[in-house]
Amino acid sequence: MPTPHNEANLGDIAKTVIMPGDPLRAKYIAENFLDDYKLVNQVRGIFTFTGKYKGKDISVMASGMGMPSMGIYCYELYKFYNVEKIIRIGSCGGYTPELKLFDIILADKVFSESSFALTLNNDDCHIIEGNQCLNSIIEKTAKDTDINIIKGNTVCTDCFDVYMSDVNKFLDRIPKDFNPVAAEMEAFALFYTAKLLNKKASCLMSVVDSKYIKEVATPEERQSGLNNMIKLALDSSLHL
Repeated sequence: MPTPHNEANLGDIAKTVIMPGDPLRAKYIAENFLDDYKLVNQVRGIFTFTGKYKGKDISVMASGMGMPSMGIYCYELYKFYNVEKIIRIGSCGGYTPELKLFDIILADKVFSESSFALTLNNDDCHIIEGNQCLNSIIEKTAKDTDINIIKGNTVCTDCFDVYMSDVNKFLDRIPKDFNPVAAEMEAFALFYTAKLLNKKASCLMSVVDSKYIKEVATPEERQSGLNNMIKLALDSSLHL
């Protein structure tokens, strides 16, 4: 049952999907963490692999960058491929001085100025939260596997915040009591689509840049240096 954006057949994609943004990161996860994996989609270079992780069927699919791209792929997974749960794994920019390079953040609530919800569902919504059941499983798995995570509110932007002409003006428009710890570009669309379709979604992020951090992660580090986050998402999926 292909869609215009996905050539996989019904049944090719597992009920639980791990969703990085980068297609090469999806390939990296399949090659390094999954057994008996196969490529089930490569339309527009959005690689999707299905295999087994410690005996459980898992799919890994790229989302591309930004809310429009995430919105298309997660909607089709939920609506047409019977996917029940998506864990996004991505990179983010840190907004607090305590964060270090490659710290792992679990998104609680996400704020966006985007019109995504209004356009999709005539809903003037700008704050959405991740699924609390999924988040609890991820938190417990992190504790059991001795992986440190920071749970907090995040912002989801329509453009790369490093390129904003004045990021402080954007920060001033965030609700005063929201106190975001980081910024990324996909989670709001994922969380809102999951809520709309009565599905579940969570978002894990690794810090790859911050105005408080002198080092900046290279593309190679972003692709392969995030193994703790990848392992946390996969181990959490065993309990779903």
